[in-house]
Amino acid sequence: MTSPDKPSTVVCSWNEWDPLRHVIVGRADGAMIQAPEPAVQRDWPQWGYPLGTYGPLPQEMADKANEQLDNFVRILENRGIRVDRPTPLDFSQTVQTPDWVQKSMFGCMPPRDLLLTVGHQILEATMCYRSRWFEYLCYRPLLERYFQDDPDFRWEAAPKPRLTDRTYRDGFWQEFGAKSEEERIRDYSLNKQWVLTEHEPLFDAAEVGRFGRDLFVQRSTTTNAGGVSWLRRHFPDHRIHEAVFYEGDPVHIDATFIPLRPGLILNNRKRVPLTAELVELCRRNDWEIVPCAVPARPEKPRLSFCSPWLTMNTLMLDPKTICVESGETAQMELLDKLGFEVIPVPFWDVAPFGGGLHCSTADVYREGTCEDYFPKQIAGY
Repeated sequence: MTSPDKPSTVVCSWNEWDPLRHVIVGRADGAMIQAPEPAVQRDWPQWGYPLGTYGPLPQEMADKANEQLDNFVRILENRGIRVDRPTPLDFSQTVQTPDWVQKSMFGCMPPRDLLLTVGHQILEATMCYRSRWFEYLCYRPLLERYFQDDPDFRWEAAPKPRLTDRTYRDGFWQEFGAKSEEERIRDYSLNKQWVLTEHEPLFDAAEVGRFGRDLFVQRSTTTNAGGVSWLRRHFPDHRIHEAVFYEGDPVHIDATFIPLRPGLILNNRKRVPLTAELVELCRRNDWEIVPCAVPARPEKPRLSFCSPWLTMNTLMLDPKTICVESGETAQMELLDKLGFEVIPVPFWDVAPFGGGLHCSTADVYREGTCEDYFPKQIAGY
């Protein structure tokens, strides 16, 4: 007889808020400031990494990040949640395909970027960074085990992109750096054109917000129209909604537009939706959109490529319980007023390794079934 706290089904998760029972939490070991590549630029001269340079993040930073990640794991396990961890690679090594050579990899702190769990399926996303092309290998030992233990588990991988120079807009980052935030929004967000071309389908898993039958996918610097189209064909039983927000450099929806429970969405107060259909769909189905709090820290941590808006990169443990970075007092107060039990989690030192609490995790199992939370649809959206 199966124990009630150990489901016979290993993999199943339909949304971001049902009771969490099994999760993957990343590691900071060996993470790199990746070598130059067309998809992204890192330019931190004030910290010893001017444009074109690369190398491992300082060991003292990795130690602090792993300490906070390990503490987060203990918090989850003390609440009865099973936690798995990836197997880091030598991210400093040069990797290549027949089309390109990349002088370094990146890391395996943010599994949410790569792994998309929808029901009984875990889908490996395409990824558009050459430095992250082989990152899936860190999670293969876990996925192999889930496949052996769960006969209903669907282990899927999107087509690996070639990532030739045709995949990227030549000179994009030089042009981008010369523009103001308002110009970036005008020239890129309103036109839905960033660094990626439409040469091949591309998407990051972290651009997908899961609301049961409805999946909201942000067009961004990591997800193109082909990626959205591929997801529509891959998930024919779901409704896939494209979303664009008022932001010049969009990367991942989980610091922009996240569901907290049925009927309630936390929205970045600066990144308002540019997709009118998205707002109307929420209104028709009685979903309230609440602006997040102002971040406690206006500046990013040293060597962090994430924005200060990790204030809203939270993790729901169930519809009433949420994990929040412990320094984000205003965010915790807002969520407390909304009726949540708030669990403060020290996580500031993890940001340079790829994100916040949501980024650092990937769902394996949540209780619940696939529900329709948007029965009143908009034609063509």
